[in-house]
Amino acid sequence: MSNNPYASQLGGYGAQTTAAGLGDSGRNAAPVGELVKDTTTAAFSADVVRESRNQPVLVDFWAPWCGPCKQLTPVLERAVQAAGGRVKLVKMNIDEHPSIAGQLGVQSIPAVFAFVDGQPVDGFMGALPESEVKAFIDRLTAGRAAPGSDPLAEALEQAAGFLAAGNAAQASQLFGAVLQHDPENAKAAAGLAECYLAAGDTARAQSLADAMPPSVLDDPAFATVRARLKLQEEIAGLGDAAALESRLAANPDDHQARYDLALIAQAKGDRAGAADQLLEIVKRDRTFEDDGARRKLLEFFEAWGPTDPATKDGRRKLSSLLFR
Repeated sequence: MSNNPYASQLGGYGAQTTAAGLGDSGRNAAPVGELVKDTTTAAFSADVVRESRNQPVLVDFWAPWCGPCKQLTPVLERAVQAAGGRVKLVKMNIDEHPSIAGQLGVQSIPAVFAFVDGQPVDGFMGALPESEVKAFIDRLTAGRAAPGSDPLAEALEQAAGFLAAGNAAQASQLFGAVLQHDPENAKAAAGLAECYLAAGDTARAQSLADAMPPSVLDDPAFATVRARLKLQEEIAGLGDAAALESRLAANPDDHQARYDLALIAQAKGDRAGAADQLLEIVKRDRTFEDDGARRKLLEFFEAWGPTDPATKDGRRKLSSLLFR
């Protein structure tokens, strides 16, 4: 599966690093052996969860048969070494140790999760260019990055900023302008579809998706849109919220009612409420619908994007439940 739940962040991470960040990366670098290691399921808590309380830890989920993994891993190692000890890299072979990747909802590899203070806070999927990996690390450790020199990349970053600020109209103009120059730009197409969804125009977003070639639809950047369109179909036939709340008041273990309320909250844009309902099911009964609440929550995270506050907060809470 090529879908990428973290792809909406790539426009922001495409920027070059700050002058105070990685420009002098060759100096004062710690030995790579101290910064990069392999881990196991048993050692994950020590190597990642506890170690991330000292400095950020990147977890690279990979497999021997994965071609893009072979491209990304040396890029990650160089970028981590260049960061000079500001971040560490831990590699996990999912063929030998699949459980952690499954709990975190990894659907395709390579997948990189960033842990800080014992919690997953960010990440990406796919073999990114070295410049984007370095920018990702710079943002993770310094919280800032300078604008890039590519006009299309700058336009995409600015459009993403407008969309995040709730200005879908301005964002749609920029995304549309990028598409005029590059009709198969997956990030621009995904951004424009997100604008339509933000305006409540699901039909137009679906029409845009239907008009895109397979190369765009299969691009990781389009994963969030695909997930959101799927959710819109799913919630179309939901029942009455008041009746479901009455059922839940009478029986707090009515997980189906709680699950349906989570879907309704998502449909109304109450992301925090949707996450809390599903997290409560995870807390009460992981066996419900074969761990269906956790799996649905991961779908929500994919639809919301990795930088959304509800995603970040929900991932922290889910991680606390899974790794407590």
